[in-house]
Amino acid sequence: MSVQIVDNPDRSRYEAQEDGTVVAYVEYDRHEDFTAFPHTEVSRDHRGQGLAGMLVRQAMDDIRESGDKAYPLCPYVKEWFTKHPEYEDIIYRV
Repeated sequence: MSVQIVDNPDRSRYEAQEDGTVVAYVEYDRHEDFTAFPHTEVSRDHRGQGLAGMLVRQAMDDIRESGDKAYPLCPYVKEWFTKHPEYEDIIYRV
């Protein structure tokens, strides 16, 4: 499996692409003080391969690099943060 993780700002999401086909994505919604992450989706044929984690990690690395904060709304993204406390500093607190 050769998967690329790319930011697709036209669709407001990070995508996992396999041979040019989107097989998973995490959506985002940019705001002034934070970027919300409302939904993550992985195609049925690609579940259990760690793609959602790869997507979220790339998104959070980009958030950290930009100095932004992440507001996890998606249950998967919320759970990801509990497993990766080293990213706690970028969580947006209401």
